[in-house]
Amino acid sequence: MQREKSCSAELIERRNVSDALAIFRFHTADQLFFTAGQYATIAIETDGDLLERPYSIVSSPYERFLEFFVELVPGGLLTPKLWDMSLGSSILVRRRIVGQFTLDRAVNRHLMMATVTGVAPFVSMLRTQRIDRERGVASSDQLVVIHGASRSAEFGPYLSELETLSRDGWLEYIPTISRPWEELGWLGETGRVEDVVRKHADRLGYNHTNSVAYACGHPQMIQKVKEILLRARFPKGQIREEDYFVLHDSKERSKRCAPHGLGNSSSTSGDRN
Repeated sequence: MQREKSCSAELIERRNVSDALAIFRFHTADQLFFTAGQYATIAIETDGDLLERPYSIVSSPYERFLEFFVELVPGGLLTPKLWDMSLGSSILVRRRIVGQFTLDRAVNRHLMMATVTGVAPFVSMLRTQRIDRERGVASSDQLVVIHGASRSAEFGPYLSELETLSRDGWLEYIPTISRPWEELGWLGETGRVEDVVRKHADRLGYNHTNSVAYACGHPQMIQKVKEILLRARFPKGQIREEDYFVLHDSKERSKRCAPHGLGNSSSTSGDRN
């Protein structure tokens, strides 16, 4: 990252979701413009060099801060440095924010699937929808978000935020956990995202004739969801994806991490660890 193409950003808020998950909010020295669903490249200086990684943005373009939902990568180069940061610390953010994982304006029904931190671009889209509607911008968009995690704690504050938005009628938020035996009090959906997507898509009438599907997060989830949707006659052009890391055959993460793929855009934005 060239310093002249970046601006400084101060850490103004941090919220720990778990030992390995945290939410970071940064105030940028310059206002940066982007479309909900895009990602920013951040950099931290180490030993005189700039270490940079891309992260999907959680915040809406209307908000004056950049919010990121980050998973700590053990042995990673950048995320441990983020975890060591205190309020007031600074990073660099590339001024040019990019990405094609944005809301498809050709339809008004959007089927969204995410694992844990993969909900980030969807939250950005939903916050933007909320603000637009509050400002009187007419919208016929209907959205479903199926959000998977092992345990409900991994949803963080986005669980209550999206459940609240669901009360307005234009969003259906479906959190689902894959280890319900560890949470006997959990009353929501159970199973992995790919286990429940067809059930809820059919129930709500989202199909290949009227919807675009978006999958973001774990590559195994994305691959399985794609196979399910293709069998349900979704054309490839109506399935958009963003992998959050790459798996080796051994199912271990490689050093090329997300956001990795952007569906049919064939874009790669580097690693994130």
